[in-house]
Amino acid sequence: MSTVNEIRSKFLDFFEKNGHQKMASGSLVPLNDPSLMFANAGMNQFKNIFTGVETPKHLRATTSQKCVRAGGKHNDLDNVGYTARHHTFFEMLGNFSFGDYFKEEAIYLAWELLTKEYCLDKDKLLITVYHTDDEAANLWKKIAGLSDDKIIRIATNDNFWSMGDTGPCGPCSEIFYDHGDHIWGGPPGSKDEDGDRFIEIWNLVFMQYDNQTSGSRVDLPKPSIDTGMGLERLSALLQGSHDNYETDTMRALIAASAEFSGVDIKGSHNVSHRVIADHLRSVSFLIADGVLPSNEGRGYVLRRIMRRAMRHIEMMGVKDPMMYKLLPSLITQMGQAFPELVRARALISETMKLEETRFKKTLDKGLRILDEETAKLNEGDALKGDVAFKLYDTYGFPLDLTIDALRERKMTVDKDGFNVAMDEQRAKARANWSGSGSAAEETIWFDIREKTGSTEFL
Repeated sequence: MSTVNEIRSKFLDFFEKNGHQKMASGSLVPLNDPSLMFANAGMNQFKNIFTGVETPKHLRATTSQKCVRAGGKHNDLDNVGYTARHHTFFEMLGNFSFGDYFKEEAIYLAWELLTKEYCLDKDKLLITVYHTDDEAANLWKKIAGLSDDKIIRIATNDNFWSMGDTGPCGPCSEIFYDHGDHIWGGPPGSKDEDGDRFIEIWNLVFMQYDNQTSGSRVDLPKPSIDTGMGLERLSALLQGSHDNYETDTMRALIAASAEFSGVDIKGSHNVSHRVIADHLRSVSFLIADGVLPSNEGRGYVLRRIMRRAMRHIEMMGVKDPMMYKLLPSLITQMGQAFPELVRARALISETMKLEETRFKKTLDKGLRILDEETAKLNEGDALKGDVAFKLYDTYGFPLDLTIDALRERKMTVDKDGFNVAMDEQRAKARANWSGSGSAAEETIWFDIREKTGSTEFL
């Protein structure tokens, strides 16, 4: 059975053999896109190439991009640890053509890699295409020998990608794996598509049009290719599991959490071990890429992730800082592929230890208040939004942490009330603002970004 590291290497090596330049992951902090809080797709580092701002040094490229989704419309934080495929950190494998090859070669390369290199069963794969993309449908029949019932036409924007109101856009073709009828769920486009039977593993984006300011759409002079395949999903599949947390990398991190906490993996704290393993990755990579915990912007998202992990450490009865002790295990698993972890080892470790030490001073006080407030509630009730905001504002409890703590008690939180209290606080802060205009604009930008989310790049 191949390891995650071997699966990643096989992808990159395959495309390198097929004329692609193997490139390092871009930073999690996008250098050329202020609309993004964190890199969330492989194409982020190539955005200026796709939009024509930069000339590519190579016409073909392949990467394994570090991605973080924890904030705005991509906020998966509440679900991480409780599901099989939600993460704050993940890797996106991708191959890119900048005006070189197009649909036929992209489809051929994808099919070759999946069925001959990774040896996936052809009968388990099915394809979606945009409903008007006859060219892609015919190419899948020609190259893969697929019948019509294995090619599903989708009329929604799920199968049409655009960079924004203007700029490059085009149809998508997604590759799904059928885990079998013993798992509930229907094929894409059906009423049961949200089930777990059919899982998307790869998305091929055919950038062939240009949206004009007039609202018209014209052909791009040089169509391009942007693909993305989640390494965690692929690895789980190739290692015979339906759960990303069962891959060798995640199992090793979960085992380290169990070792240092002294708490069994299979017991009632299984979710906590999964949360800690996932958050260890996002926290470590964010710090390695220059993000430090703070009370605003990217630093606050990092702090939210750290404190959620630290709350789960506390739930297991661990009294001393533990998160930093898991870093060597992460470096063992991922340090060769991402040497920045090794270079930033001391910074990551000290930042984790300091943040955990600080948070422990207020955690107990906050939990006592939460206990007092929930004692007044019944199962199924919602905690008042102003109380949740007090926990956030006074005791440093991110809303995600409060939601987590309430979930254990089968309660919820009044998010609208929390947001009202937050808005009132922000209005007061702006009214009393005495800093520079640029700093004020930055604060407002992050407020807007948190409410509206970022532009999604597949």
